[in-house]
Order: sequence, then structure tokens, then C-alpha cells
Amino acid sequence: MPATATAGKVTRPERQHVTASVAASFDHWRHLVAESFVPLTAQTADVDGFQGRMRSRVLDRMSVVEVTATSHEVHRTPALIAQAHERYFKLNLQLEGTGLLIQDNREAVLQPGDLAIYDTNRPYTLAFEDTTRIMVLMFPCDAVSLPTDYVGQLAAVRMGSGGLSGLVGQFIRQLSENLDVLNGPSGSRLATNALDLVSTMLHAEMDIKPDRMKPQALLAVSVREYIEAHLSDPLLSPASIAAAHFISTRHLHNVFHESGTTVASWIRTQRLEGARRELRDPLNAGQSVGAIAGRWGFLDAAHFSRTFRDAFGVSPSEWRKSA
Repeated sequence: MPATATAGKVTRPERQHVTASVAASFDHWRHLVAESFVPLTAQTADVDGFQGRMRSRVLDRMSVVEVTATSHEVHRTPALIAQAHERYFKLNLQLEGTGLLIQDNREAVLQPGDLAIYDTNRPYTLAFEDTTRIMVLMFPCDAVSLPTDYVGQLAAVRMGSGGLSGLVGQFIRQLSENLDVLNGPSGSRLATNALDLVSTMLHAEMDIKPDRMKPQALLAVSVREYIEAHLSDPLLSPASIAAAHFISTRHLHNVFHESGTTVASWIRTQRLEGARRELRDPLNAGQSVGAIAGRWGFLDAAHFSRTFRDAFGVSPSEWRKSA
């Protein structure tokens, strides 16, 4: 599986190079699919004539995978979901051919230029009748500020090639064409930019307005945006966040519980990701690890080092030197 981050826990550091794989057989393709995404079952009517190829890269919290293959289907089943410990969104950009995405009793027929999002924590099917090429972005559900269940309302909804979704599609297409050169800080910045664009697109697609959004979902968005704006404050806490929103800490914890995480783990993950990006940025080469950690709310250098190592498997200094 590609390295990535989840709420409260981040796995090993990202792969540094593009991985390209050509399926030697359909059984091999099944293995590639399960390793490149979340576990899936795959089937085809043309086992002997099947051809498939993948190019993938991990950019911080986001996996970027280009898939080119002949006719086949993949299924995310309840049994496979029951084995999962992490939850992701996947965003597909159809580049060539036609695809069919099914989730939550909705179907989206995807033509070149179309986008569609889906949730790995619920069953889905992707079917391709002919040769197709798609770009897949996979990222933890907490990587976007919107509540997970609210984004779920867009699962298997076609987002066309016009307007904001068209701009996002063009950006993703450019990523697919430049995977080989997305190294170091520039790759990290582009990954952050991509997730910001996806969040903006989802906001627009759902037409989020105070008078049309469910109160609990609106509160969840407001809370996450508040946290992101105050990550540098070492005094940021559930109590201060709840007070700023005129709610009880119990209510605040319930808001995050509904998204499958906790307040503390979400804050910690956002701070660690911010510090990790800045440690690799050449513009910060003259600044100490402690100074960078402090900007993200970590005032105790030893605590930051331990937390960073627990999350990424290396110390902040080792991470910085490996850039």
C-alpha cells in the first residue's frame, strides 16, 4: 500500500519515485490493484487478452495513480471493508474511454474530462467496458475540511469538465503528466494545492450555504476551519475551540466522533503535516527544527521529536536530511 496519513496516525514516509507496473496476467493485475489502492476484487470477461498498466506516486498524504487497462471491473465489498483500518476518499478523473462508478445506489457514467468521488468505507463498483485510462487521487477523509458523511452525498455523482471541476480536472491531468518531476518540497506543495482545490470544488458542488447546510455539518466545517487557522497556538484545546463556537466540549467531541476521529488526533495530524512540509522546504534551511516545530504549536522540542518519530518512523532531523 502507498504510504499516507490518517487521523491521529501517519504511516511511513512517502515513496520518492514513480512506481510503474505492467500486469503480466490478470491474476497479477488483481494483486496490483489491491496493493495500489485499498483491497478490491477484480474480474474480466477476457482473462487471456487482458492488458493493464499503472504509474503511481505518493505525494505527502495523497496517492496519485494513473491506470490504463482493457475491459474489467473492480468491487469494494462489505467483507473487504470490514477488514479496513483506514478510510479514504478516491477522486477519479476519466482521461480516455468510458467508466461506470456505482455507490450508494447511484451511478455515474464518466466520459473523458469527468470527475467523480467515492468513499472506500462503503461498497462500490467501477466498470470499464473497453480500454480506458483514468487518474485516481486517494487521500484520507480528514485531508479535506468537509465532514466525511456530507461529502458522501456526492459519491458517484458526475462532475463534468466545465466550471470549477474542469479547472480541477486540468490540474490533476497536469499532475499525471509530470509525476516523474514532482520531487521534494515542490511535490509537497502541489499535493497540498491539489487537496485545497478538491476541497474548494466539493464546497462548490454541494453549494454550501448556511441556509442550506445541515447545522451539524456546518458546525463541523466551521470548527475545522477554526482549528486550521489556530494551529500555531500552543494553547489550542478542545475547551478553547468549544468556547469559540459557544458549544460544550462534549458536543465538540461528538462532532468529531461522527467523522471517525477525535479533536486531539485531528489537531496533531494537521500540525505534524505542516511541520513535515516546512522541514523539507529549502526556504526554511536556515531555521532550526525547534523554530519550525514552534510555528506549529509544538513548544517542547523533545515531545515534538518523539511525536514526529512515532508518526513518520524517523526523527525530524533525519526527515530533513533525506530531502
